[in-house]
Amino acid sequence: MTDDAGRSQPQADEQLQDRILSTSGTMVGVCATLIGLVKVVEHGRPASHVDEYAGCAAVIFVFSAFFAYLAIRSPRKGRVHGAFGSIADLLFVCGLITLAAISLMFAYDLI
Repeated sequence: MTDDAGRSQPQADEQLQDRILSTSGTMVGVCATLIGLVKVVEHGRPASHVDEYAGCAAVIFVFSAFFAYLAIRSPRKGRVHGAFGSIADLLFVCGLITLAAISLMFAYDLI
């Protein structure tokens, strides 16, 4: 089965997992930067929990990268490959939603 661009579906899935793996690593760095910036800004101010929540988002992205890596390394014909890919995809989206929610709550001084 091919998609509109003429690529086979397994190749498209592998490219998606490659992108999730690299982007999840980048998002872990974004979360670490956010934690560092919050620590600098909070010096002398009342503590917020943004750094703790950003740490949780970083952990979600680490697990997303881990499952994307497992999907890439697993045999493409098996059930496990699809399961790892789906988990990686779901965790990546959850991480993005978590980071967006943290940003909004931080912007409106809710946390």
